[in-house]
Amino acid sequence: MSERIHATARKSNSGTKQTWSMVAGGSALMLLAAGVMYQVTRPTPAFPEDGKSTQAARAGAAADQSQKKAGKNLARVGKEYINYDEVAAECVAVYGKDILENLINRKILQQACDAQGIEVSEAEVTKEIEKTAKHLGFSVDQYLQMLQAENNLTPTQYRRDRVWPLLALRKLAGEEVKVTEEDMKRAFIRNYGPRVKARAIVLDNSRRASEAWDKAQKNPENFEKLAAEYSIDPTSKSMGGRIPPIPRYSGSEELEKAAFKLKEGEISPVIQIGLNQHIIIMCDGRTVPNVTNRADVEEILMKELKDEKTQLAIAEVFKKIKSEARVDNYWTGESTGGNIRPASGKAPAGAGAIKQTGGTASNNPAMQAGGAAQSGSGARSARGAGKSPARTPDDQ
Repeated sequence: MSERIHATARKSNSGTKQTWSMVAGGSALMLLAAGVMYQVTRPTPAFPEDGKSTQAARAGAAADQSQKKAGKNLARVGKEYINYDEVAAECVAVYGKDILENLINRKILQQACDAQGIEVSEAEVTKEIEKTAKHLGFSVDQYLQMLQAENNLTPTQYRRDRVWPLLALRKLAGEEVKVTEEDMKRAFIRNYGPRVKARAIVLDNSRRASEAWDKAQKNPENFEKLAAEYSIDPTSKSMGGRIPPIPRYSGSEELEKAAFKLKEGEISPVIQIGLNQHIIIMCDGRTVPNVTNRADVEEILMKELKDEKTQLAIAEVFKKIKSEARVDNYWTGESTGGNIRPASGKAPAGAGAIKQTGGTASNNPAMQAGGAAQSGSGARSARGAGKSPARTPDDQ
């Protein structure tokens, strides 16, 4: 399973590296994939093995559970009770909008799978868990315990909300990705080539950036103090502006160009690295590569590149199916995708509309006992370029 998608499973690197990777853009793939998986969470589908998890059965089971819980007392304070309905209403008021958005994304992904006849079985989910736990050096039980302790994610939630979407998107993406010789060359330089050791001042205001640069030019020896005074990056500013060494081909072309032009002790111009985001760096020298023969790491590079490319394919597939699915969000009053129509009650069916079927959470007992695998940052996953889901008439 993708380590980029499931980076939360392993304990994170230092705060400096985490914060800086977001500033420099080197972890763009990880953030993109993570964003997709967060939005795509979905109840476990009807697995082929159980032979009876039809949509009607799942919907009926969910309704039965809701009826049993409705009105049930959950706590007593003195002589007064707090019942399930009160808690449910409070949860909707506080979290309803976000949860609705997640449910919408679950439906979108499920309908795309249904349209193409794609299913992900419970056995496939279990196999993915076992593979990732083994890769990280844990037993399945140890791995799931770690997920719950560090991410507050139960085995059922992880199995249902993270592993299933990843496997479904792999199947939706379909084709195997291709890695070129140029890809390999760039990846070797990125991962094992020399890097620029640097300190940085990160700013979100061009005027303040110019002001900080002027002061740095006049008194380069005060760069650390200027970083503490001006930088908006809390981790690096607390360390005198020190950041992880900057590699080539890591995601921010402008930053890399400027960094590799500098000699030790030189200060860069103000570099714009994003909308309202500027950076000034001071070069502290270069790192010395510890791997010089690409053949020694060929296999590692190939796997990493395939995972990176498939992550991008997954993100593109989800973006495509989301843009094609018409969604009327009555909570926010917004309509998106497909044939846009006002989100104020039922609208007549039209070309390109999505059939509203499925998506009910499964009550399969295996799901209550199960969990899923997650990997740390470094191995990626998914599958290549995408097929777009077929559309079906709306039967509202």
